[in-house]
Amino acid sequence: MTTLTSVPETPLRRTRFLLGCGTVAGLLFPALSFGQAFTRPGFDLRRHALSALTLGDLGWLQVIAFVGTGLLAVAFAVGLRRALRPGRAGTAVPVLVGVYGVAMIGGGIFVPDPALGWPPGAPAGLPEQASTGSILHTVCGAAAFLSLIAAGLLLARRFAGQGHRGWASYSAASAAVAFVLTTLPWSEGSASTRFAVAAVLISGWLVALSGRARAEVA
Repeated sequence: MTTLTSVPETPLRRTRFLLGCGTVAGLLFPALSFGQAFTRPGFDLRRHALSALTLGDLGWLQVIAFVGTGLLAVAFAVGLRRALRPGRAGTAVPVLVGVYGVAMIGGGIFVPDPALGWPPGAPAGLPEQASTGSILHTVCGAAAFLSLIAAGLLLARRFAGQGHRGWASYSAASAAVAFVLTTLPWSEGSASTRFAVAAVLISGWLVALSGRARAEVA
């Protein structure tokens, strides 16, 4: 017995394609981000946030990571709307995934300020006053994390109601850990590492959700 709504034969292929965009979205951001984090001279993941990779000569690569992930996530949200409705969280979850996608696009358009010696030649400390672009980047980042955290909790409830305890636990745990890493008071010195771990968690959850949805839509 499937847990997602059956889709008519005609749009089935399109729906599966849209759902598959979630897998690509979940892989694209960590692949491009960590590929740069460990190869761009002067970048230190212990001090510099992954979003700071939008700065410097190769910053366009991280802009692609943000915008590309966002566009794919919006497409995934459309597929989820087709696959999850009707049913609990069938409207809210696609909307939240869509918000994540739009926020990621915004994160690529608005970039943080140079700081902490990155990119090379930047001031060694933090700027005295953040630019508008940097503030908007932070807002987009917060919206991206919080929207997927909320989506994970809503889907955990849906899965629990369907008797899928493993998936319910996985979604709830991913959301809870991401929340702890990104919102609770921590030392500023660990922020970049914590947010990187949270990004991996939510990206992995997107990949898993995409695979499950594609397998069950029929």
